Amino acid sequence: MSQTIRLGISTCPNDTFAFHGLLTQSVDWRGLHFEVELLDIEQLNERLLSNGFDVGKTSFHAALHLADEYVVLPSGSALGFGVGPLLLSAAAATRPKDSQQLTLCPGRHTTAALLFALFHPNTTRVEQAVFSEIMPKLEAGAADFGVCIHEGRFTWQKRGLGLVEDLGTRWEEETGCPLPLGGIVASNRLPRETIQAVQQVIQDSLRFALADRPATLPTMRRFAQELDDDVLMQHVDLYVNDWTLDLGIEGARALDELSLRAASIGLGAGSRLRIFA
Repeated sequence: MSQTIRLGISTCPNDTFAFHGLLTQSVDWRGLHFEVELLDIEQLNERLLSNGFDVGKTSFHAALHLADEYVVLPSGSALGFGVGPLLLSAAAATRPKDSQQLTLCPGRHTTAALLFALFHPNTTRVEQAVFSEIMPKLEAGAADFGVCIHEGRFTWQKRGLGLVEDLGTRWEEETGCPLPLGGIVASNRLPRETIQAVQQVIQDSLRFALADRPATLPTMRRFAQELDDDVLMQHVDLYVNDWTLDLGIEGARALDELSLRAASIGLGAGSRLRIFA
């Protein structure tokens, strides 16, 4: 009987692209049986923090809190230059500076929330919102600022919102590292050979998607907030790269930098992220 792996991934296009081969069983599952749930990134973070998955996509901020129980897989990460969340404003781009102002973040344990805390500490009230609700709430005047992720990077201008800062660009300027947003973690409870098989399936799925990009569109459309094919592929172009296939030395350096900076402001439980090898 094959081992069941409880797998959680996000609904964002880079994940549904990368896992298209696994989701459609177009790649060999290597003797494993995957039970897959697709959720919002903060839902994934919370489920992993309560041991709800054996393997799952998580924000690297949340991964810091999971570091004693989970290991980061080399494949499946969203990490790179020019990939950071955007700090948007409801109208003209003013900077957050008033404790009466409200900033919406896409979840307490997201890397986006960590970046806002790093670069704009103690500036506004912060509340959490599902990422797909942030721009509509800004448009409606229900908040002053919002940290925007996923497809919203490509659609904020046509919605009349203001750009305050690209938080990823600031990270790059201050660290010289690619920005580590999120990755796939596997529970240390799994046998080593099982983790290795999961890693191989994920890498196979990525290579399958990259070999026939148009074939992934039905899977991406099924879960995406934005259905325009060009926007979906823009998202893939931005978030799926060589580091998605293998974090490598530079990816490890970026994770170390994030660990140190989170610890410096008391976030991330002072843990260091470990990559499975």
